[in-house]
Amino acid sequence: MNEVKTESPVVSWVIGVLSVVVVTAVVIVLYGLPERGAAPGTPGVLATVNAVLNGSTAALLLAGFGFIRKRNIKAHRTCMVTAFVLSSLFLVTYLLHHAQVGSVPFQHDGWIRGVYFAVLVPHVTLAAMIVPLALFTIYRGWTGRIAEHRKIARWTLPIWLYVSVSGVAVYFMLYHL
Repeated sequence: MNEVKTESPVVSWVIGVLSVVVVTAVVIVLYGLPERGAAPGTPGVLATVNAVLNGSTAALLLAGFGFIRKRNIKAHRTCMVTAFVLSSLFLVTYLLHHAQVGSVPFQHDGWIRGVYFAVLVPHVTLAAMIVPLALFTIYRGWTGRIAEHRKIARWTLPIWLYVSVSGVAVYFMLYHL
């Protein structure tokens, strides 16, 4: 019988705490700080950096997927670790940006407002989910637990890709429509 090895309680605890800290930090920065008066329609440098980091992460995720399909493990690992680093940098710049400007309201009405929220709501929900998924996926791959890595990566990749691509879409809808 195939026994599925689970993470140690310490690893699970660390990933759980990191996930809660990240989500809590985002909520506090967006909604817990005093009003800062965002400038609608004019992206700051950090907003643009965020979009570039998200787009670069998406490109690396796709490249990493392509490499693993070709059994190029070294290139796959490099792409995925770099995507994780860029996502982590994104988180830092995202928090800095929103600490400065607060939550940026969508300025348009009509059908495009519906499209915006149809992209934004799953983006936000899945962004919270991707933190523990990415951490567990990377941990399992890094520790050589390839069968468990593959099982979770099948869920992590499309969710992480959606979060990265939809982040760029949200940026364009907020600042370039």
